[in-house]
Amino acid sequence: MLKSSLVSSYPLYRAASFRAGARLAGPTLACRGFMTAPSRQNSLTGKRAHEGSVSGTEGLHREDLASAKKNKDASPALTKMDAVSTLPSTVHGDWVLFHPVYSEEELKSVEVLHREAKTISDKFACNLVKITRWGFDLASGYKHKPIPPNSNLTLEELKKGGYILDERGWLRRILFLETVAGVPGMVAAVLRHLGSLRLMRRDSGWIHTLLEEAENERMHLMTFMTLRKPSLFFRAMVLGAQGVFYNLFFLSYMISPRTCHRFVGYLEEEAVLTYTRCIEEIEAGRLPEWTDLSAPEIAKDYWRLAPDAKLLDVMYAVRSDESTHRFVNHSFANLNVKTDVNPFALREPNMLVKGRKLGFERSEAEKYVKESHELLQQGKSKAE
Repeated sequence: MLKSSLVSSYPLYRAASFRAGARLAGPTLACRGFMTAPSRQNSLTGKRAHEGSVSGTEGLHREDLASAKKNKDASPALTKMDAVSTLPSTVHGDWVLFHPVYSEEELKSVEVLHREAKTISDKFACNLVKITRWGFDLASGYKHKPIPPNSNLTLEELKKGGYILDERGWLRRILFLETVAGVPGMVAAVLRHLGSLRLMRRDSGWIHTLLEEAENERMHLMTFMTLRKPSLFFRAMVLGAQGVFYNLFFLSYMISPRTCHRFVGYLEEEAVLTYTRCIEEIEAGRLPEWTDLSAPEIAKDYWRLAPDAKLLDVMYAVRSDESTHRFVNHSFANLNVKTDVNPFALREPNMLVKGRKLGFERSEAEKYVKESHELLQQGKSKAE
């Protein structure tokens, strides 16, 4: 039975730093829980668990609803019908799971990277992503043909020639991508959750990170949904794709979780590439409707963006999130999914690492776990 002090407490969403909207650019310890002294055993597979628990924030409780009813300004916000009205005016920030808030330097540090496939399972995952990408490009009309050098083509000519997508095309592509991207984390979390219940032992911290990934992808969708209401035909396509993908991923994860995490890692590589190209199009002025478009309120709250933030700022934040998923899933694929502790149960590297590196190798993950315990012990000593 694997027990780990990495997963002994309910996650606290990295303490007050993220909850206060601070932007962490350095290697700050951002704790998910209050822990005891680290074990002397192997950092990945031999922890003794402290079973204490702390309360978390899940959103509105009954007492919150009662307060909202007394507040005439808050009550309508809880019931109003909007395209994506999920933000009561009295609740901001703590109604979601942990997610990073990035500094300006971190947002600009993400690089387009690709992990070379060496093993048979890695090659299978990589080629499957390529096939998926080809089909998705075909369905969304995305070609990304290189624009001829010194070209004087107008925007309309570039669009007709298949060199660029317009705002509607980009949004259609992003919406479809995000409806599917939220599936793997939830499927993996459900299977690990059921496995923990069935085997009556702890999960080593994987479930929380997987749930955070699923919700983060869902929040991407909620953000972009404010820009367009999908048609019934589009919703039908999403329903079909999601139904097929969910069941295939469910069965695949039961057979080979490691291959599935590698698949998601490669999928997130493509997502980083997609958002990088979209950012380049906006900055080049080829998406004029989005150049000065204000960021949706849901995005300002979720990523702690400035009041005058633009949609371009949202794109940078979403790309950073995808880089995080790329890093985490490639790291998970390098671990023993049955015995190893989730190295991100307590903290994650900042984007200066996640944006420029494809993941931790197993030895790096073990070292990172040890460092986390040392930092926790130092914090405990100072508190005493």
